[in-house]
Amino acid sequence: MSSSKIYLQNGRDEAVRRFHPWVFSGAIGRYEGNPQDGDVVEVYDRKGHYLATGHYHDGSIAVRIFSFAATEEGPVTPDVDYWTRKLTGIRSVRQAIIPADTNCYRLVHGEGDGCTGLIIDVYNGVAVVQAHSIGMHRERQLITDALKQVLGDELTAVYDKSAETLPEQYGQTVQNGYLFGRVETPHPVLENGHTFMVDWITGQKTGFFLDQRDNRYLLSRYAKGKKVLNAFCYSGGFSIYALKAGARAVHSVDVSQKAIELTNRNVAANFDQADAHDSYADDVMHFLKARTRAYETPDEDEPSAEDEQYDVVILDPPAYAKSLSARHRAVQGYKRLNAEGLRRVAKGGILFTFSCSQVVDRELFYNTIVAAAIEAGRQVRVLHHLSQPADHPVSLFHPEGGYLKGLVLWVE
Repeated sequence: MSSSKIYLQNGRDEAVRRFHPWVFSGAIGRYEGNPQDGDVVEVYDRKGHYLATGHYHDGSIAVRIFSFAATEEGPVTPDVDYWTRKLTGIRSVRQAIIPADTNCYRLVHGEGDGCTGLIIDVYNGVAVVQAHSIGMHRERQLITDALKQVLGDELTAVYDKSAETLPEQYGQTVQNGYLFGRVETPHPVLENGHTFMVDWITGQKTGFFLDQRDNRYLLSRYAKGKKVLNAFCYSGGFSIYALKAGARAVHSVDVSQKAIELTNRNVAANFDQADAHDSYADDVMHFLKARTRAYETPDEDEPSAEDEQYDVVILDPPAYAKSLSARHRAVQGYKRLNAEGLRRVAKGGILFTFSCSQVVDRELFYNTIVAAAIEAGRQVRVLHHLSQPADHPVSLFHPEGGYLKGLVLWVE
């Protein structure tokens, strides 16, 4: 395979030498060849010393690197043998960290696994591939062939769900679909022994929010005998864990009726009947404010103040900001949400609160929750700092990959 070559400007190669997986367009000094979007390119310093190989894109991030290594014959060739070796190494780590009673996990986490622009989630034998770059999408059949070798009989199907995550113009030419095999959805999976029905065809992301697995498990320690509110419940992950742990009441809230249907379906998959569970298709802020008003000014027709508060509240909203320009508005949104959520926590109760906005870093999120606690007038202590699980690793050289942050708070 012949590749175009990119030579970096003098002094602009430090980040690549430190294994950062992105080359920005402003660092490029000259081109050898005429690379097009999605092409494999080799990256060199100004003097011609090889640095890395990646996929080219005409944009701010010009190269997404997938290899910093070279063989005796020269830079790597991303053929099926290359992807098989790469995925074999990644899978060996997953085998060490995934619980025995779990058959859904993230096999490949983009930059965290040295596969910039590639996500692969496994759902009980089905690999859902999601490419975030044109180059990775063009590798999809090679990656599928490699998955067959790496997963063997464990693999029953491979589904490509990239149309929504690719650059818009290219993504419009792509259709999601099976690359290998076919499995009916919704498809049952196990997570820490809990059953979930996953639909990667119509569901959000790849079908399920795998990144909250450890945090859902942690909730089990706090839910027994408690009244729990799961806000932004999507498919009810936290709700199932709370019910299994023996919560006396669980309320699941999401603005999407479809999400509520997913939640109810997952409750039914785990319980013959769940009298302790109620679901509400409602805007979360509206739901919280309505119950705050009922708590503050109860009358004979409304529940008592005790009934209107929760022992445990989970706030797991979708990303409020996907760009730096939206960060300020997002912070204000997180502050209002958490202030309202804190008002709903009973004295001595617990708040699980999260942000998956990559542009809102851990310190900013923490300070935003401090501001929310001040606004709500609640004394609060931090019990846990939360993040994404080990199958969503973060490269030391690409801290931007640590997108999920959370806090568990004890509210006096």
